[in-house]
Amino acid sequence: MLPLEYHYHYFSALTHTKLKPYQPFSRANSRVSLPPLDDTLRRFRFPNSPNDSLRYGLWGHHRSSWACRSAGEPDSAADSGEEKTGDDDAGSNRGKGGWWSRWRRWRWQPLIQVQEIGILLLQIGIGFFVMRLLRPGIPLPGSDPKAATVFVSVPYSEFLSRINSDQVQKVEVDGVHIMFKLKADVGTSHDGVGDVIAGNGGGGSSSITRLQESESLVKSVAPTKRIVYTTTRPSDIRTPYEKMLDNKVEFGSPDKRSGGFFNSALIALFYAAVLAGLLHRVPVSFSQHTAGQIRNRKSGTSTGKKSSEQGEIVTFADIAGVDEAKEELEEIVEFLRNPDRYVRLGARPPRGVLLVGLPGTGKTLLAKAVAGEADVPFISCSASEFVELYVGMGASRVRDLFARAKREAPAIIFIDEIDAVAKSRDGKFRMVSNDEREQTLNQLLTEMDGFDSNSAVIVLGATNRSDVLDPALRRPGRFDRVVMVETPDRIGREAILKVHVSKKELPLAKDVDLGDIACMTTGFTGADLANLVNEAALLAGRQNKIVVEKLDFIQAVERSIAGIEKKTAKLRGSEKAVVARHEAGHAVVGTAVAKLLPGQPRVEKLSILPRSGGALGFTYIPPTTEDRYLLFVDELHGRLVTLLGGRAAEEVVFSGRVSTGALDDIRRATDMAYKAIAEYGLNQTIGPVSIATLCSGGVDEFGGAVPWGRDQGHLVDLVQKEVQTLLQSALAVALSIIRANPTVLEGLGADLEEKEKVEGEELQKWLRMVVAPTELATFVKGKQQPLLPP
Repeated sequence: MLPLEYHYHYFSALTHTKLKPYQPFSRANSRVSLPPLDDTLRRFRFPNSPNDSLRYGLWGHHRSSWACRSAGEPDSAADSGEEKTGDDDAGSNRGKGGWWSRWRRWRWQPLIQVQEIGILLLQIGIGFFVMRLLRPGIPLPGSDPKAATVFVSVPYSEFLSRINSDQVQKVEVDGVHIMFKLKADVGTSHDGVGDVIAGNGGGGSSSITRLQESESLVKSVAPTKRIVYTTTRPSDIRTPYEKMLDNKVEFGSPDKRSGGFFNSALIALFYAAVLAGLLHRVPVSFSQHTAGQIRNRKSGTSTGKKSSEQGEIVTFADIAGVDEAKEELEEIVEFLRNPDRYVRLGARPPRGVLLVGLPGTGKTLLAKAVAGEADVPFISCSASEFVELYVGMGASRVRDLFARAKREAPAIIFIDEIDAVAKSRDGKFRMVSNDEREQTLNQLLTEMDGFDSNSAVIVLGATNRSDVLDPALRRPGRFDRVVMVETPDRIGREAILKVHVSKKELPLAKDVDLGDIACMTTGFTGADLANLVNEAALLAGRQNKIVVEKLDFIQAVERSIAGIEKKTAKLRGSEKAVVARHEAGHAVVGTAVAKLLPGQPRVEKLSILPRSGGALGFTYIPPTTEDRYLLFVDELHGRLVTLLGGRAAEEVVFSGRVSTGALDDIRRATDMAYKAIAEYGLNQTIGPVSIATLCSGGVDEFGGAVPWGRDQGHLVDLVQKEVQTLLQSALAVALSIIRANPTVLEGLGADLEEKEKVEGEELQKWLRMVVAPTELATFVKGKQQPLLPP
């Protein structure tokens, strides 16, 4: 059936033709025909349809033969040159929207519906006829169906009784399932069923009831139905084939073969044709985006975008904290603007610049700034767009991208996340190679090395995995320059905070010092700082403040480091006491280490409110005011002792009944101890040896470890032993500090258990009483002999 809206527009179109309103429908008027449906739709302009077009399916191209106008008669008054009469005036009742137009629409509407119903019934009839030819067992509507079969389930003892009485005509055995049919002379006699019921005696009321139901069912359907009995043979009883042979019973197994390949193929073809007709009947449309993707797949064209197509313009003034990287890229932009300044000195521009850095350091933002500053075409794309399901598509897109850049030279090409297609083809990455990816990489290498020496096309690539890039891509002549985009230092973080605060026009309170916030955010990247400013603004807005205060920034830093506080998930009972003493132990040991080592930060805050990151408690020790790039051996030992301070407090306070709360502390301490011994060479027994390099067989010419090295199992065992010894010594020292400060530990732990959060002067009042034992000085001050517990 056609949609109602379709009928409405179609017959609205017919009202513009010259019809014979009382033309009867008969075979005598067969020369009268309706104008073709698609022609009428093409002449009529439909309302409420995008681009004045109509989507229709299978029946959109149907041409009806119903009577509407005489053959050869013009379609409308405009076609025949006639003028409209007074009956067609807009103001008359027979004009547009009048009763006459509505009557004509109502007159034709039922006829079209009847036509569609007739076509649908014809299709159903053809389907039944074809299915009857292919499957003769399917009855046609109105035909006399065969007698239906009724299946009656009986016990296996009933089957044996019938076999012994020679009342069974045919048996089909399918494993333990048996179907049998009685002989004609006993098929309607049911005394045998009653005999079985009587013979069961005490066989159980459930069996008697089931047989009685079977008897009544057989008596009710016997005159008109075919009856087949079913039963299940117990697995430990054999089928009585000998008795069936003696009684000349016809038996066998069901034929499970199909009706033949030809019939199956015809049935599949018929169903496929029906499905295709239904799908063609449903309107199908593709968006412009989908159609564009299909065209790109067919042609293999690149999906790179020019800078003018990318919306917001970013300049170097919007970037801070990465001055060295920005200076390198400003030189690229300056060369494209004034090439003569360098050409007269015999210099050539770098053909490729590779931006390398951790996620969030601003590699893509720098590329956007190049696009905003350069007065040349800037074409950007992602490396993942080159790799498709279809083989050869990636190489085709690379060719198209570089051909487009050469036509618009001087130009810049930016490929983001280039490691998606440029992974190394040698060494350990060869096992995970992909032919399509290798073809794309080969084409990229060819295009970068095949530039004309005078062609001013520069390629920018960004990645955070420079170690996996193919060496052929990193050689001079392709990516001549590698720009490291590192995490910003304190001055850079402050500059980044100023950029985001001014860009958002954030109203700051008088107590906010962006320099202090920069000191608290050591290790934050540019993306982390942007998120920090946004989180602080959200926290201030949550409390309906008119300015953003310093407390909002501190809370935002804590949320970024430790997660969000779970105010509803509070600790209870013994768990609360254990977590409070655990965090107090960290604070006491950390304060003792800070008193022994000058320049170490002090503990600022303790909390036992669970966090979204999974931590049940939180000890906040802010970083130093200045960025640190080196870690000395005494500071490393001090950090190990501080990490194990929580476990030491649990052992002392709860008499050795420790919990699993030190999971993360032990993991971090183990990692730090292993690196100190196996990488930093800070162990006297092992010495200054890199275990990873030694076990892997050395370093290849490109700086990567050789994947197949010699077995150094004995050395690995020695490292594990030294790591264990170092951690045991750190735990012994932490236990000594806890035992030397019992009053502080118990008082601070009780206060934290009651208030759930201790900070500021209240915390420092407790920590001023902490003393450092001599064992800590012996362990921290560089004594290489491990201090084992007694």
